[in-house]
Amino acid sequence: MVYASDFRKGKTFQINGEPHVVLDFQHVKPGKGAAFVRTKYRNIITGATREEAFNPNDKFEDAIIETKQMQYLYSDGELFYFMDPESYDQIPLSEEQVAEAIKFLRENDTATIKFYKGNAFQVEAPNFVDLQVTETEPGVKGDTATNVTKAATVETGAVIQVPIFIEEGEYIQIDTRTGEYLGRSKVGK
Repeated sequence: MVYASDFRKGKTFQINGEPHVVLDFQHVKPGKGAAFVRTKYRNIITGATREEAFNPNDKFEDAIIETKQMQYLYSDGELFYFMDPESYDQIPLSEEQVAEAIKFLRENDTATIKFYKGNAFQVEAPNFVDLQVTETEPGVKGDTATNVTKAATVETGAVIQVPIFIEEGEYIQIDTRTGEYLGRSKVGK
């Protein structure tokens, strides 16, 4: 059991049998009246966000979230297949489940998959990846203005804004949480 007074960012709990995660919280003690916990939380399965105030003594069931490191194998056009490297079990996931992460995953890359009651609901790419630029406009010689960027397509198909000096064939490091270019990569040199 979890009490509302125990809420912290990232804490998981259940309401009406559905798992939720705390995004933000604030313990409020007004001058008059009882204290309460103002909470912003998201449904883990549907992604719906909600804000609500709870009595600090309100009890909720724990939502047990299991995470596994799994290897991305391939896509057959509709489903994306991941393998557990320990048991060699393969699971197919829909495009909706992998939408954010697949932009930064190559075949054989490792991803974190989150499960609730044995069902996968979210795929996360590693926080930082090194990918090769496959297509970009050539930089204009003499254009040395700072913070000038151009679009570049990387080997997974994702389009990233990069500085004008980046050329096709180079490896770049990307923060997958924001989709931002971090710098040239040491890989591939």
